Amino acid sequence: MNGFINFFKPSGVSSAYAINGIKKLFKGCKIGHMGTLDPLAEGVLPIAVGKATRLFDFLLDKQKEYVAEFTFGYQTDTLDRGGNVVFEGGKIPSKEEILAVLPSLIGVVEQVPPAFSAKNVNGARSYTLARRGVEVELKAKTVEIDEIKLVSYENSKGVFKISCKGGTYIRSICRDLAKSLGTFATMTSLLRTKSGAFNLDTALTKEQLYDAKDLSSLLTKPDSVLTFEKVTLNHFQSVELINGRPFNHGLLDGTYSIYLDNGDFVGVGIVTDGKLRIKAFILEL
Repeated sequence: MNGFINFFKPSGVSSAYAINGIKKLFKGCKIGHMGTLDPLAEGVLPIAVGKATRLFDFLLDKQKEYVAEFTFGYQTDTLDRGGNVVFEGGKIPSKEEILAVLPSLIGVVEQVPPAFSAKNVNGARSYTLARRGVEVELKAKTVEIDEIKLVSYENSKGVFKISCKGGTYIRSICRDLAKSLGTFATMTSLLRTKSGAFNLDTALTKEQLYDAKDLSSLLTKPDSVLTFEKVTLNHFQSVELINGRPFNHGLLDGTYSIYLDNGDFVGVGIVTDGKLRIKAFILEL
């Protein structure tokens, strides 16, 4: 089986733990998840089955959408409710103050990841070092934040709708928003409602997967999540590509979804200097 499962990860477990049971359901199939969610977060977690795992590199930077709750007045070491309080007593900003600074956080910005994150620091995970009490200084990275909308605000708790590209840390947005207001804040809940082509409305729970009589019927077709221009090849041309023999197909440089002339999806191809070569193939010829 090859395809994607739009999985609803519950709060309280890691992304890796959440899919362990799914691996047992798809015995003999390679399984991978895209866009890790923190243990306290919940929501859309795309899971690739079989050769669909080869497409992850083409999906990682897709649009993500979240609904997050930030509580003002204190900050934890993890920047979420699961950590230890390190700062407290900060002022509680007004709704008007929050709305005034939100635009400064939107766009292509430099963002420092949380110390408690999976970033690699000299061969070790940042969160491993942070748990040991080692002071971790991570470099800022460029991220793209398209929208931060204040949905509601009451009793020091603000609910925000956030749209951003992959690689953005919502906990860091919480920290940076509070800093711009001269106070502290902690992310107290997080729901991912969209990850690329996968939406909350069609996300499947673990129970729904366990109860399914035909798992293959729940798979999203690999090519349906791609937005590249389609190119049709004959059988001989496809075999040439898969065997590592690029050729000129008269295409402009770029990325393409490759199909057989019978409609079967072959995989993803790249054109550089006019030469078409395969980057990820799904179909066995």
